[in-house]
Amino acid sequence: MNRFVKGIILLSIAAFFAECLEFVVNMILARELGEHGMGLYMSILPTIFLIIVIASLELPISISKFIAESNQKLHESMLRHAFRMTAVFTAFSTAAASIALPFIPVFDTYHPFIKGIVIGLIPVVAFTSIARGYFMGVQQMGKIAVANVLKKIIQVLCLFIFFQWYSFEIDMAVLISLFVLVASDVVVFVYLYTQFILARRALSGHQHIHLRGKDVRKRLLAVSIPTTGLRIFHAVTNAIEPFLVKGALLASGAAGTAAIDQYGMLAGVAMTIGSFPAFIAHSLMVVMIPSISEAYALSQYDIVLKRLRQAIFITFGYGIPAVWVMFQFAGPLTHLFFQSPEAQYYLQLLWPFFLFHLFVMPLQACLIGIGHVKTAFYHNVWSSIVGLSMMYVLGSMPELQMLGIILGMNTGMILLTSLHYATICKDLGVSVFLTGGGRTAPRIES
Repeated sequence: MNRFVKGIILLSIAAFFAECLEFVVNMILARELGEHGMGLYMSILPTIFLIIVIASLELPISISKFIAESNQKLHESMLRHAFRMTAVFTAFSTAAASIALPFIPVFDTYHPFIKGIVIGLIPVVAFTSIARGYFMGVQQMGKIAVANVLKKIIQVLCLFIFFQWYSFEIDMAVLISLFVLVASDVVVFVYLYTQFILARRALSGHQHIHLRGKDVRKRLLAVSIPTTGLRIFHAVTNAIEPFLVKGALLASGAAGTAAIDQYGMLAGVAMTIGSFPAFIAHSLMVVMIPSISEAYALSQYDIVLKRLRQAIFITFGYGIPAVWVMFQFAGPLTHLFFQSPEAQYYLQLLWPFFLFHLFVMPLQACLIGIGHVKTAFYHNVWSSIVGLSMMYVLGSMPELQMLGIILGMNTGMILLTSLHYATICKDLGVSVFLTGGGRTAPRIES
């Protein structure tokens, strides 16, 4: 069994446990925060994730791609320059966040301590990204798997302790929930950096080739800037989405409180359940980026095509049964959170979104591996423009409301998947059925 398959299996098993724990986390939050509190929590979360994306500078992807494509003798020098670049960027972004966050209106309705929590999260995320990228690049997926599970274990334990022993008002409960989220990231930082230091000590006894800082930064940023732009755009659209949905519902005649409650059921219940199988897609993405980057850099296009076929086969194998189960058992699943027929209805209507989302992640990993990062960014822009526009236009119609919102979400995801797939087929010179001559290169077995 090669590293690619081992990595997928290991990460998928770990991610399954992590997603089970995430499911428990959201159940605890739903029961403790209630529909309104869950709506507030889910509304602020995309903004926090946007700040995290900026802080990480997508170094896990750029570093893993650099390491996968480069000789081991270059790794130590690259890591040193990456650390210095991260330190400078973190100092700048932390200072900028300290100045800007007090003026961001979205935080005004929340506990004031939330701003401090977010600022403290920036350096933790930034430096964790270096360690995460290194282990992805050398394909030591066991450490990534442990970190993912550890994060969820800390969240479950802390939330259970806080909410079992104490009772809070809604604003304080939301603050505690976000504090626990940040605390779990701190634990992951400590674990990964401990392992990273040990790995670097092992490298110190080998011969190294010194690289110029300018060259390393140029190569890292050539991947980081487009991927960060992609993630920022995605995070921005996610941050806008709660307000767009609520605005559309208000325009359709729904009451303000009802709009928040409906979004809480959509994002906190239907999306939580529907996103559960995506742990396998995310595992595929993590493993595919270094694997395809390495094969493509060595002109092993047959290996790239093989990895793509494997990813699609795996996605079909688990995606269709998972979506079928969610559709058939939507009632019992949503009742784990709320006794709400609306949440069940939302979950069933979103089945195209969930199914195509499972294909997007490995396809996007393939695009990054073959050097089409900017293309992936443009695809996301166009699909988001179409999807968000349809969400607002259809959602603001009194006769559609949430049905219109969901139709827009489904359309945007189907369009994004189609654009990714068409670009990959064109680059590899194959048909939509992944058949044909394709690019040719000497065959080297993995």
